[in-house]
Amino acid sequence: MFRAIGRFFRAVGYLLTGRVDRARQALSTNPDVVRATFDRVIEEKKKRIHEYKDAVGAMIANEEKKKTALKRLTDEVERLTKLRDGAAAMARKVVERHNGNTEAVKADPEYAKCQAAYQDFSSTLAEKEARCKEIEDDIELLAKNVSGHKTQLESLLRELEKVKEEKHSTVADIMTAKEEQEIADMLTGISKDRTAEELQELRDARDSARAKARVSREMAGTDTKRSEAEFLEYASKATADSEFDALIGLNQTTESDASEGETPDRTRIPEG
Repeated sequence: MFRAIGRFFRAVGYLLTGRVDRARQALSTNPDVVRATFDRVIEEKKKRIHEYKDAVGAMIANEEKKKTALKRLTDEVERLTKLRDGAAAMARKVVERHNGNTEAVKADPEYAKCQAAYQDFSSTLAEKEARCKEIEDDIELLAKNVSGHKTQLESLLRELEKVKEEKHSTVADIMTAKEEQEIADMLTGISKDRTAEELQELRDARDSARAKARVSREMAGTDTKRSEAEFLEYASKATADSEFDALIGLNQTTESDASEGETPDRTRIPEG
């Protein structure tokens, strides 16, 4: 019993699923539904493309920021290089002042100052140059990624244009196919709509109107009058033809030919 109930509910489920699938298929081929579906797909693609553009734009902005930072660091490196070179130049002056005496040079406070400045500038310069190299690598990688994303973005835009064109062609193809199917179904008598019935009703109405008009003409004597008018027209035409034949002598020729054709009966025995 429980198995039978289970089979019953499964059958009902299958029935409902089949009806839902058929309804979905019917809707999926409706031109308005197809048009609306394409519009939704196009809007979703536009939204994703805009998001993609924003992401690529953020990458480009980051690239520009790094370029600005690199320019600032490059200027700083140039300044530190000059300061380091200046400290070295001042140290050489001290050496010259003491005629190259190592002990005197090292004992000179100005030498110690130049040496400390040179070392400080050198270490800072090394850090700045390392940072510049890091930023340059980042900029190179960003430029490569941005270029690839730009190419992908252009491809997506072309695809969007193709989808827009496909929308119109698909709707037109579906409408044409539906019209062809309806015509074929109507010709084979399996049409599901009332198109064939409506056409037949129109034809029946036309035939009925013609029949009623004919009956009305017959009841009003229109056909008899029309026949009489045709007879009178024919008689008038025949008279005109006879007058024309007589005018050109055609009737006389015909009569003479007829009289010549008559030969007396020589075998007849006269009476009396």
